[in-house]
Amino acid sequence: MSYIEENLKEVEQKIQAACDRAGRDRSEVKLICVSKTKPVSDIREAMRLGQDTFGENKVQEIKDKTTEITEPLHWHMIGHLQTNKVKYLPGRVDMIHSVDNAGLAAEIEKQAAKADIVMDVLCEVNVAQEESKFGLTVEQTPDFVKEISKYPHVRVRGLMTIAPYTDDPESNRGYFKTLKQLMLDINAMNIPNVNMDTLSMGMTGDYEVAIEEGATFVRVGTGIFGERDYSKK
Repeated sequence: MSYIEENLKEVEQKIQAACDRAGRDRSEVKLICVSKTKPVSDIREAMRLGQDTFGENKVQEIKDKTTEITEPLHWHMIGHLQTNKVKYLPGRVDMIHSVDNAGLAAEIEKQAAKADIVMDVLCEVNVAQEESKFGLTVEQTPDFVKEISKYPHVRVRGLMTIAPYTDDPESNRGYFKTLKQLMLDINAMNIPNVNMDTLSMGMTGDYEVAIEEGATFVRVGTGIFGERDYSKK
């Protein structure tokens, strides 16, 4: 049994246990295998084990990997996205998780219109207000959603956050609660063209707590593929 297979079994058990604790059905939570910096061989091993959803942080890696792997997979852009790179994503990714400014949203509209598709996006919220991270404040988010809801080729599916790195997952529970409540509050505003159902929150260190608080996507990389070697990039 490969280490990836062992890790995936453990992650699956933890996801199921968190769903059980929260009284949720396992089908409500989608595991995104975060394959950034990892070779195609690792992705293929995860595919062999039944995984079909992968997250990348860099557009170039998405381009390279989707060129090499032609099987039908679900790719997600989960990293910070520069406006000039948006043009490479329509047709390659199912969803962009990191929309946090008007210029980026406008460019996604433009490129999605060119490709004649509707791009699913999540608004990135910096719930913990960490200076080192991108994202909207909780207070800015409702108006931002309202602003970009007018684009016919952009569909706001929900919210995403990157909680602080911590050895104590419980310390992030409040941030996940806040994001869930924010989504409920925005849905209650009945903004035309907006009916959000997606919460992308929780990573290797805290995804179980995130599931307990309503995550529908959890983004797990290190917990599946092992530590990353950034010297290769």
